[in-house]
Amino acid sequence: MNPTDGGPPPAAAKRRFFDRGSTSPTVIGAGSVVTGNLRGAGPFLIAGEVHGDGDLGGALSIETTGLWKGEVRARQAIVAGKLEGGLHVEEKLEIGRTAVIRGTVSARSVAIAKGAVVDGKIEITSGTPLVHFEEKRGGKE
Repeated sequence: MNPTDGGPPPAAAKRRFFDRGSTSPTVIGAGSVVTGNLRGAGPFLIAGEVHGDGDLGGALSIETTGLWKGEVRARQAIVAGKLEGGLHVEEKLEIGRTAVIRGTVSARSVAIAKGAVVDGKIEITSGTPLVHFEEKRGGKE
């Protein structure tokens, strides 16, 4: 709480949706390789490799070291690593400057950083325009 006005601290408004979750994420750590389909309700953080399809009821974060090969469905997603296959997001998709996506992407809204590579079709299901931005975050994407 912000002691001066009783409201949330100013930094809360700038946090990513993945940072707001109250449950612990499922983590595939750097150097790990998982082969098979993944399904789950909570957030997933991928820093290693996944070879298989995903049906995720929560948020997906593919870190700069992460690679996912397969078709993935998620509620929200942040991609800073590599994805080879399709990505279908119910809500917001953020594509960071280090991302390389090869396949079809669809989401209600899409924001893509300068430097990101998307080799495939981008479909925005809400009809809103694609948002381009300059990535200003230092370390973590």
